[in-house]
Order: sequence, then C-alpha cells, then structure tokens
Amino acid sequence: MKWSEISIHTSQEAVEPVSNILHESGASGVVIEDPDDLLKVRDTKFGEIYQLSSEHYPNEGVIVKAYLPINSFLGETVEAIKEAINNLIVLDIDIGPNDVSLSEVNEEEWSTAWKKYYKPVKVSEKVTITPTWEDYEKVRDDECVIELDPGMAFGTGTHPTTVLSLQAIEKRIKEGERIVDVGTGSGVLSIAAAKLGAKDVEALDLDEVAVKSARLNAKLNKVQDVVSVEQKNLLEHFVGECDTVVANILAEIIVRMTDDAYRILKPGGTIITSGIIQAKKEQVLESLESSGFVIDEIVEMEEWLAIIAKKPHN
Repeated sequence: MKWSEISIHTSQEAVEPVSNILHESGASGVVIEDPDDLLKVRDTKFGEIYQLSSEHYPNEGVIVKAYLPINSFLGETVEAIKEAINNLIVLDIDIGPNDVSLSEVNEEEWSTAWKKYYKPVKVSEKVTITPTWEDYEKVRDDECVIELDPGMAFGTGTHPTTVLSLQAIEKRIKEGERIVDVGTGSGVLSIAAAKLGAKDVEALDLDEVAVKSARLNAKLNKVQDVVSVEQKNLLEHFVGECDTVVANILAEIIVRMTDDAYRILKPGGTIITSGIIQAKKEQVLESLESSGFVIDEIVEMEEWLAIIAKKPHN
C-alpha cells in the first residue's frame, strides 16, 4: 500500500494541537523533529536517552510528520488539516511558518521510519517509558515501567508536558486514591497513576482514537482493571468525588474546566495541570484561583510548565 507523508513546519507551541489534528484526520503515528532536542543537556540522574543526528532536524521551528493512506479522499483530508491548523490562530496559538508538504512513501518505510526516534527513557525517579518492541529490564525493584505502542496515536510519552505530569503524579499520588485524567491521549498518565498505587483511575477523552489507544495501552500494561477509559468531554458529566484531577491539555481547554475540577475534588484534593506554554501561565493561574484553588507549585521544563493546585479543606 502507498502512503503519503505530510510534513508540517510549525512552532514548538503548536506541536501538540497539530499532532492532535493529524490523529483526528486518520494519521497512524506522528514523528516530531525538534532541533531543540539536539541542544538539550540531558539530566543524567534519570539516564541517557539516545543519540540524535542533526540531519533529521530543521534549523528552526519544529517539523511534525504523519502518514496518510493514498486514496480518493487524500486531497480533501489534506485541505481539512490545513484549515484546522489555520484555525489554531483563533486560540492565540503561534503556528510558526506553517509550511505543508507531501511526499509518497512505501508501507515498509512508513512503518519503521519513526521508530528510530523512540527508545526507552527514564522520565522520573521511578518511571521509565519504553516502546513495546524494545527489550527493557528493570534496574531497580520499585521502577515503574510503562510500555507504549505509539503506532496508534499521541506520541511517545516523553514530551516535556507529559514528563512534568508524570513527575508530579509520582510525587503526589497516594495509595488507594481515585484519579481523573482529562484528555488522556495515549493513557500514559492514567497507567502511571495505576502502577503507582491509585485504586481507581478514570481516563476521559473526547477523541475516539484516543479512547481506543488508551484502552489498548492500559491492557498492554495490565492495569485495565484499575483504568477505565470513557469518551467524554472534559468533566461536564462527571459524577462523584475524586482525590486528584490530572489534565495535560491545552491551556485554553484547562481554563474551561477549572470550575468543574473544583466541584468534583474532595477538600484537600489536588489538580495537576500541564500542556501550558509560558505565555499562557497567567491565564491558567487566574482561572485556577478564580475557581477557588490555592496554587501549590509551579514546575518548568524548557518553555513548558505544570501548575499544581489544591482545593482548600474549608
């Protein structure tokens, strides 16, 4: 079968929304080529990742690549992708150069091209993320190893926003808690919460591809009895109380759900928000505080940050 590689030259801020647009358009797997990866000083306390070659990266901005089947609808699909990306401007998201190009690839090239970017990576004291095709052995007894198959969607779990979320989950979640993961994507945060002791994890996403992907990954990691995945829009229809809300999504979406998060959290409960670029920091802080939360901690990685807040006891 023939595939078309769509390549979009965009900005760091737009990587996640552009990736999501591609997944919703039927892309099976996304490759992100970010030149900042070549310049990073790796934090050796969590171990090295892998060697990167500059030939795979643009001089500036970020290139997001995805693979679409060549069929009679390809032209319409590409136009819909372009329109959706242009609409990100309405959300005040910088889309960078927004250069879009297409090229044809064979099935074998498509199925293996992106694997060179994905190796096991230790993202926190306890959590290591590894692709399903890699043989990885634990290096410590309490290590939490999460296997992901990124062929379906939503990346490899090593983007700064995901890493910040995982580190916060590891630090704050206690045994036996009830967790709600809003915009679960691959399900990696829900899986981590379950493996780190949560008793009940509800993973929510509006996107059907995300729901399928999260269910697949939960089963792959043998936590399907703890993690339930539902196709729902944010927290609008959530019933009951929980101990922690996790939301690694766009800042523009976070501010729409802070009131509902406050409503469903137990007194003393925690909200972990990530996916926030520096320019949107004040917007999210204002929304959290307006809903009644007390800011507990702000952690940063590159130009991204996570905000952790508490619901007061009284």
